[in-house]
Amino acid sequence: MPSFEDILYSVEDSTALITINRPHRFNAFRGATVEELIQAFRTAWADPGVRSVILTGAGEKAFCAGGDQKQRAETGDYGATASGMFEIGNLHKTIRDIPKPVIAAVNGIAVGGGHVLHVLCDISIAATTARFGQAGPRVGSFDAGFGSAYLARVIGEKRAREMWYLCRVYDAQTAERWGLVNAVVPPEQLLSEAKSWAAEIAEKSPTALRILKHSFNADTDHQAGLSNLAMSALDIFTDSPEGVEGAAAFAEKRRPDFAKHVSWH
Repeated sequence: MPSFEDILYSVEDSTALITINRPHRFNAFRGATVEELIQAFRTAWADPGVRSVILTGAGEKAFCAGGDQKQRAETGDYGATASGMFEIGNLHKTIRDIPKPVIAAVNGIAVGGGHVLHVLCDISIAATTARFGQAGPRVGSFDAGFGSAYLARVIGEKRAREMWYLCRVYDAQTAERWGLVNAVVPPEQLLSEAKSWAAEIAEKSPTALRILKHSFNADTDHQAGLSNLAMSALDIFTDSPEGVEGAAAFAEKRRPDFAKHVSWH
């Protein structure tokens, strides 16, 4: 079993439980967190005894608050990694490609890049205390790949554009009404409910589920190209004055001044 610093990994019966374990940062991910998540999903992928994966966050406040903006403000990036790269695009692809259903157990805040993670999971179960939203344009960031294009497939163009353009936060009941989550349960029942769904999945044909997952993904696999383009653009944007202003404002807990960066040319 691999050892991790930013996440927890365990296997119970036929279910792998992956927990982002940075509650002091609302489970926001840095580069090392992303690498550990990829390794954990690949470990679950390779384990023939694992039939499904549950992804959740430590504590009661957050599922995942996206990229660690404090880290970004401190160092200009998301911290050191073993590969030398910030591999969030590879994490997105791994969640989609693992031939086993992935269940997001959303225990609290799921915003920004954390919101994208739950959207990419096959099934999302939310606690009544969960909150959902995109934050990119507020902090000088964006996801012009799966985080926007695939989100529109899930909840429709109008709702997806609303989430990205306004950066509002929505409650679990709204998320269920929009089709953003499959079920909403009391916080104390969240993990047991997710495990119950996983147990039902374990009774089904693994080959059938594998092919079904690939079939569902085939309709949107072209969005991986958009994701690669988006990540390249984001790398450039992050170092721009506008991108730096967003991260700095977040770290300093002030309203960002984007007006001086307006240009339509």
